Amino acid sequence: MPASRFKAVSLTQAAADRVREIMAGADKPLIGVRVGIKKGGCAGMEYTMEYAETKNAFDEVIEENGVTVLIDPKAIMYLIGTTMDYRVTKLSGGFVFDNPNQTSACGCGESVSITPSQAVPA
Repeated sequence: MPASRFKAVSLTQAAADRVREIMAGADKPLIGVRVGIKKGGCAGMEYTMEYAETKNAFDEVIEENGVTVLIDPKAIMYLIGTTMDYRVTKLSGGFVFDNPNQTSACGCGESVSITPSQAVPA
């Protein structure tokens, strides 16, 4: 039996259901969503998500709970061990990244401080 491949990011069922719902409403064919990080906000970095029509050459591909998430290669070391969830409260709903590499977040929750992971997948 082949060894399981390490996943940099895992998805909850709620996140997968929301990704599937978003993709069903798209006006063009999509293969999934692309997740990354960018510099910005008062804490220094922001998570990004966008529609993915194609796979880029070095994207990390996560297939879990029936959906495909592509991870921007520049973000992998910042996202190792992250769980992507979708949560709804009385006032809002959105994707949440439970990231063990996140060291702080701004008060509004829109930006974070993340250090690269020191974890080495087995």
